[in-house]
Amino acid sequence: MTNFKPLILCFCLQAIVVMVSIPTSHCRTFLPNDEKLIENTCKKTPNYNVCLQSLKASPGSSSADVTGLAQIMVKVMKAKANDALKRIHELQRVGAEPKQRRALSSCADKYKAVLIADVPQATEALQKGDPKFAEDGANDAANEATYCESDFSGKSPLTKQNNAMHDVAAVAAAIVRLLL
Repeated sequence: MTNFKPLILCFCLQAIVVMVSIPTSHCRTFLPNDEKLIENTCKKTPNYNVCLQSLKASPGSSSADVTGLAQIMVKVMKAKANDALKRIHELQRVGAEPKQRRALSSCADKYKAVLIADVPQATEALQKGDPKFAEDGANDAANEATYCESDFSGKSPLTKQNNAMHDVAAVAAAIVRLLL
């Protein structure tokens, strides 16, 4: 058994030499480069903080390319539209004056359009490699949020949701624009 000690030592030393000599270009640097892509991408959007928060909250963002980041933002758009619809339904259940009921109904239609048309359009366009249509879908979603806000002609109970939707959609459009 003592004859194997030099052999084992030699094997261990060779393994260490091999590990040390692997070029760093073959190693995946996980955080710095991935965070740089996210940060550099977000710097090119109208709302750096919304972009950064949205992307860093998504587990897939650390390994995504720009197309992947755009796809994540489209998913965030979908979540924001669902949040707004949920709030609209809560407000409709509580009851409101006729003018507000009409505005809430109009906003519900707008957010349904985001979910039925804009989000699927952007998703499909990104999957097919057609960023122009994806940008159009994101811009339409931002516009729907703006139109919803203006439906109230004053104090909107959906300002928080409309601003969140607008900001996320504008960020998504800006990221998609990088693909053009």
